[in-house]
Amino acid sequence: MIFSRITGTGGHLPGAAVSNDDLVARGIDTSDEWIADRTGIRFRHFASVQENSSDLALHAARQALAAAGRDAAEVDLVIVATSTPDQVFPSTACLLQHKLGNRTAAAFDVQAVCSGFVYALTIADKFVRSGSHRCALVVGAEVFSRILDWNDRGTCVLFGDGAGAVVLEASAAPGILSSALHADGHYHDILSVPGQVCGGGVSGKPFLQMDGQAVFKFAVRVLGDTAVELMAAAGLPLSALDWLVPHQANIRILQSTAKRLELPMERVVTTVAEHGNTSAASVPLALDVAVRDGRIKPGNHVMLEGVGGGFTWGGVLLRF
Repeated sequence: MIFSRITGTGGHLPGAAVSNDDLVARGIDTSDEWIADRTGIRFRHFASVQENSSDLALHAARQALAAAGRDAAEVDLVIVATSTPDQVFPSTACLLQHKLGNRTAAAFDVQAVCSGFVYALTIADKFVRSGSHRCALVVGAEVFSRILDWNDRGTCVLFGDGAGAVVLEASAAPGILSSALHADGHYHDILSVPGQVCGGGVSGKPFLQMDGQAVFKFAVRVLGDTAVELMAAAGLPLSALDWLVPHQANIRILQSTAKRLELPMERVVTTVAEHGNTSAASVPLALDVAVRDGRIKPGNHVMLEGVGGGFTWGGVLLRF
């Protein structure tokens, strides 16, 4: 039987860290205390006008490939999760494939907003376990700074740019133990960017809009439910979980999820203070941080979870 395992991780944050006080200095009507108390966010990073999602993805991908000891030519599948593609088409995955110098891998994007990486990783797992592909590069990359309304202090202070990546390879030993993907379009309007390109211009509102309270309540509920679902599918008790790596949206969401699961915060990987919400990049970025600093060790049971616009949510349980 063929399984899939993560063999390398990588991450990239563009430019210098931008503090809450830096946002105040730019004229945003807020304060460090207001942002930190409500979200836990103190810093975020923004891409330059010359940088796109594929550029950030390239840095993260190269790190992941180096960690896995793989050359880009060995990759036979590239999946990029992003809500901020470089252009309408071709896909950001195809642009990344080109920048890596790979000309043979299948390549496509996945759009599930902040759940995008867990969606992409689950898809890659199916490809690898089917036997059709052996070495997948899975990336979450975002330049959310391009779709923020800087007059809306309730949203513009929350998000940042970045990219995270993993190499997923065929293995004789189980790596990914269970996965679950869900969506409910009934909630499409609580987090959205309701604009589109039309006739050479923008039709609708091209900025992110969010009902923060509705998103909070929804996220806490489904993240807890998904964690229980993933452990049950793998035949493991919740007590067997070593690390939870959730979408980094808001420290209060992470704390509420951990409390529901009776999981101490010491076993929850949190990077929201330093990264802000990087949407599809947040889970692989947090995973890479915890792998590189030695917290996540071989044999650990690690759960990745995401929840985002759509509304979409899901998770992956793996043995590292």
